[in-house]
Amino acid sequence: MSEVRLRFAPSPTGYLHVGGARTALFNWLYARRMDGKFILRIEDTDLQRSTKEYEQAILDALKWCGLDWDEGPDVGGPYGPYRQSERTKAGIYSEYAKKLVEMGRAYYTVYDKIDRKKELLRTFDFPKDYVDQGHDVTINFKVQEGKTRFYDLLKGELEFDNSTIGDFVMIKSDGFPTYNYAVVIDDHLMRITHVFRGEDHVSNTPKQIMIYEALGWDIPQFMHIPLILGFDRTPLSKRHGATSVEHFRRIGILSKGLMNYLALLGWSVGEEEIFDVKEKVKQFNPSTISNKGVIFDPSKLEWVNGKHMRLMNVEELLEEFNDWINFAGKKVPQVERPYALRVVQVCREKVNTLAQLYEFAYPFFFDDYSFEEQFVSEYLLSPFAEELLKKAIDMFNNLEDWSVMGTEKVCRELAGLGIASKNKVFQTLRGAVTGRLVTPGLFETLSILGKQKTTERLTRTLEYRSTKIRERTAQT
Repeated sequence: MSEVRLRFAPSPTGYLHVGGARTALFNWLYARRMDGKFILRIEDTDLQRSTKEYEQAILDALKWCGLDWDEGPDVGGPYGPYRQSERTKAGIYSEYAKKLVEMGRAYYTVYDKIDRKKELLRTFDFPKDYVDQGHDVTINFKVQEGKTRFYDLLKGELEFDNSTIGDFVMIKSDGFPTYNYAVVIDDHLMRITHVFRGEDHVSNTPKQIMIYEALGWDIPQFMHIPLILGFDRTPLSKRHGATSVEHFRRIGILSKGLMNYLALLGWSVGEEEIFDVKEKVKQFNPSTISNKGVIFDPSKLEWVNGKHMRLMNVEELLEEFNDWINFAGKKVPQVERPYALRVVQVCREKVNTLAQLYEFAYPFFFDDYSFEEQFVSEYLLSPFAEELLKKAIDMFNNLEDWSVMGTEKVCRELAGLGIASKNKVFQTLRGAVTGRLVTPGLFETLSILGKQKTTERLTRTLEYRSTKIRERTAQT
């Protein structure tokens, strides 16, 4: 059996779409399962929209997703170059186009200089005189009568009547190939054995097969995967919200979480929902991919991601967290690693993304947090708050045991003084040291903050209360 070779061939006209990432994942999984090769090819023949910045963004996104490739524009390989623009300059596409013309399977089309869509001539001979006069010239494939059939690994036998498919351009007037032509030349020369792609390419396939057959080349095995849909069951696009891998990375989705969720969109892996896709390579089988469209649910993605955050080793999660802070351009916490580990450990229980973790953990890392209005109005400005805060400052100043048990003992003693109910005491303390009413456990929070931060924040909160009371009095 020949080596299994699959490819992912994005166009660098934008950021990597999650649908593209899922297609790349399925190609990567099958290549790895079959001990084959996964190739990255850049289809950059759209000169108006393709940019090097988008190409780099796509490479970065794929690497972040954990998908490595054996051949590609950055790593090279035996069948390069791996950018279509470079292959165009090398004359690869024109060579086979001319061969098809010589075989009578393609022809030159000359267009009017004023009305550039108006055909003047079709010929098998190179129209040198027209070219010299500045006319646009294309090379078109000649579609023969009959039917074109192919077997799709997911959809079975498919048949197309050639009468519904007109002759089509292979080489544009600027010398660059069209998609349907270039993809055949590239896949053949790169020895691609399997083409896994979105089902929006089904209608392109008969044109491609015609070219394979005209050149006498073996046809790869095709599998067209149902598209990812929005809630309105139309293909997922920008009108459904942000859809790029970079967006989900920026809002704090882990690469493991995103790959896990994308794998669930159409691939049946039994009852298990939470897994590392790299541990499922040997279980991947194209026949277990669903032939139905799947709906992208951002809330389910968050849920899957949260599961990964809580199952991860806390050391690994901290590394992911630090990487995300740098990627997102957030203010970097200046704390010791053991302290950061304790914060991440307690905060991850109530969040599902790294962005939520950053927001939730903010008061542990920085002193410039603000007080929530609900805390101020319901607790801080209540009559009991002044006495409670003064007692708390005194008792925590005298506390030596800053373990969770030690801070719990002081909190319960404060609640037992009868200044306010236990709930009001605990919520006032919580808000006083973090500015908010929803935090990790109060005792754990105080234990992590330690004596200096706790007493400083209690004192600051008491001063803030005095200021608010004076402002209120002045207004009346």
